[in-house]
Amino acid sequence: MQHNLKTVASPSLDWAPGTWRSRTALQQPMYEDAAELADALAQLGELPPLVTSWEILKLKQSIADAQAGERFLLQGGDCAESFADCTSPIISNRLKVLLQMSLVLVHGLKKPVLRVGRFAGQYAKPRSADAETRDGVTLPAFRGDLVNSPEFTPEARRADPRRLIKAHARSAMTMNFVRALIDGGFADLHHPEYWDLAWVDHSPLAAEYKRMVASIGDSLRFMETLGGESISYSRVDFYTSHEALLLHYEEALTRQVPRQDGWFNLSTHFPWIGMRTAALDGAHTEYFRGIRNPIAVKVGPTVEPDDLLRLIDVLNPNEEPGRLTLIHRMGNDKIGTRLQPLLEAVKREGRRVLWVADPMHGNTESTSNGYKTRRFANISGELDQAFDIHAAVGTRLGGVHLELTGENVTECLGGARGLVEQDLDRAYKSMVDPRLNYEQSLELAMLITRKSNGMG
Repeated sequence: MQHNLKTVASPSLDWAPGTWRSRTALQQPMYEDAAELADALAQLGELPPLVTSWEILKLKQSIADAQAGERFLLQGGDCAESFADCTSPIISNRLKVLLQMSLVLVHGLKKPVLRVGRFAGQYAKPRSADAETRDGVTLPAFRGDLVNSPEFTPEARRADPRRLIKAHARSAMTMNFVRALIDGGFADLHHPEYWDLAWVDHSPLAAEYKRMVASIGDSLRFMETLGGESISYSRVDFYTSHEALLLHYEEALTRQVPRQDGWFNLSTHFPWIGMRTAALDGAHTEYFRGIRNPIAVKVGPTVEPDDLLRLIDVLNPNEEPGRLTLIHRMGNDKIGTRLQPLLEAVKREGRRVLWVADPMHGNTESTSNGYKTRRFANISGELDQAFDIHAAVGTRLGGVHLELTGENVTECLGGARGLVEQDLDRAYKSMVDPRLNYEQSLELAMLITRKSNGMG
């Protein structure tokens, strides 16, 4: 179905990519040398964009479809990318697991899946404190490779503006490789066996996954028998997203384009505002209100219905289809009481949004051996409750937002293999937050399809 995506000019004459500077900007690094920062931003402003306006508008159309219940959004990737992980095996494995999950969801939900990677720009992370102290030494917190390095030295923790240029380069390399893989038939639904990772033959879920692959192959052959070879399933649309946290970087890549009104953030297709920076009068809200991208906001358990409605008024005043996604991240122990009032308020006011569940960020805990982790039972439990609460209110859960990797990590407890605390030592690689591994990710996709079909 085609929805009316009218051309939207800048929201007001008083908005420009830099008007956020007049507001309080949280979670920003402190740069020591203003001239060095200005020089890096000037270079960044001259570099080519990472995405195009027509890709952005196509994604907005697809999100409008998801708002109408015609698609399901799968958004996933690393908690924080690192420059060192910009390698072909890591990128291709990350793409593989998202393709595998989408295959499960398409098969189970019987509707198209909108694939959005949480990568090619997810190089900055919010922190709970500006500084970190070890053995009496205090240094700036590690804010992601976009800002500084994780090593605990004054040189590494210095906010370095040159990293803005490096992040653009790594994002461009990642985008280039993903586009080449997809254009080369990597995502061809005729050959899902190309996406297999080594675990498939050994996983408790292997038999169920292979049955799905065989069923989809049979369905494709049947459709092509009816429609001939003109039906193409050789490629898929794939989009990128990241938290638009570091506003200097985002401003430098915000551009006007020929034959389009307004401004586009051309660093990513789908930027979002994190829970820590979603203040109504804050710099991030001011920046986001003026870009034409589809945007998202993380909604935590402390958000009140009236505040959420006011934020919606600022970010989507014209009720544009596909414009606004709300990603709720409550925690397994809070979603039962905190989500329903928000759903009811938005529904009562007739606001047009896509509701997406992030069952990761509200379920983080520390183990006795010092690791930050998440329990698969809490992740799946929050997602299970989310479906039930939406159904009770009469709203629709239209997607999921996950931190995951295609690598064989042991960062989240539980899952099909029942990972326990002692397993965390084996392959804990995340610099910031724990991620689902490939097997846990696929298991979660299977749980979503069972829940959607009334089997959960």
